[in-house]
Amino acid sequence: MMQTGALIVAAGKSSRMGDFKPMLQLGSISIAQRVINNFRQAGISKIVVVTGYNADALERHLASNHVIFLRNDDYETTHMFDSVRIGLEYLKDKVDTVLFTPVDVPLFTAHTVTQMLSLGQPLVTPVCNGTPGHPILIRSSLIESILSNDGNTGLKGAVEHCGTPMYCLNVEDPGIIHDTDTPEDYAELLRAHNQSLIRSEIQIQLAREKVFFDEQLYSLLTLIHETGSVRDACERMHISYSTSWNLIHTLESQLHEPLIIRSQGGVKGSHSELTPYGEEFLKRYARFSEETRTCSEAIFEKCFRGFFNA
Repeated sequence: MMQTGALIVAAGKSSRMGDFKPMLQLGSISIAQRVINNFRQAGISKIVVVTGYNADALERHLASNHVIFLRNDDYETTHMFDSVRIGLEYLKDKVDTVLFTPVDVPLFTAHTVTQMLSLGQPLVTPVCNGTPGHPILIRSSLIESILSNDGNTGLKGAVEHCGTPMYCLNVEDPGIIHDTDTPEDYAELLRAHNQSLIRSEIQIQLAREKVFFDEQLYSLLTLIHETGSVRDACERMHISYSTSWNLIHTLESQLHEPLIIRSQGGVKGSHSELTPYGEEFLKRYARFSEETRTCSEAIFEKCFRGFFNA
């Protein structure tokens, strides 16, 4: 079940800002939530957030966003590339493509992401008015080469030496270069946000008498499939063990089929894996979600073209 993944690095101390950047408000949501929403709108469901400074608070803040949390416990003595390494190491054998951005670039559009993915290039950076920005697209086949770099020149240097030239995609999306390093940057970000275009956003849920499956459960089951452990999946998503089992039991009762095989004890401890039915169910949900979002974007454009900026 290979797919596209997103990697958001949010481990730094935001020292130049003087406040914790990921949780600063941008309209009615935070900067970190906006970055996640941009990737979700582009149809990316596997989203990894690397935390470090203020990790507990940020993970609680994002717990309802159905992302995977990894930690850089050495954030005080390491650089951003070290956090990128943690995320790439985790994603390298789970996705075909990674889209990377630091958390402080929240205004890039989903359209830019879909443009980048449509190119079929192994390494892509978006460029606006001659300036490269984020997110950066990296095919998984390049990750080992990037990870083997000594990191002395950061991610930029590692990418430059990975053996594949960067493809520069010109886009009309100034959000790719709006970052939030200083209070002045934040003020400019707020101004740009207030002028940004209205976009559609949908949630894909399945229901019988009540909703029994959504993006949170999709992420949870995918993680169980990858880790072989319900407990590990819960820790990665920052949800409780009991809550996850309640969700799984409700899902299985609505589908009248087991989705998880559980084995207890043994030398290696308990183990959980998806049944063949569970794997097929996830594949079909992923395809349904992707096709629904694509149709939704076309319908939105048809119904609202020129209306909001008239």
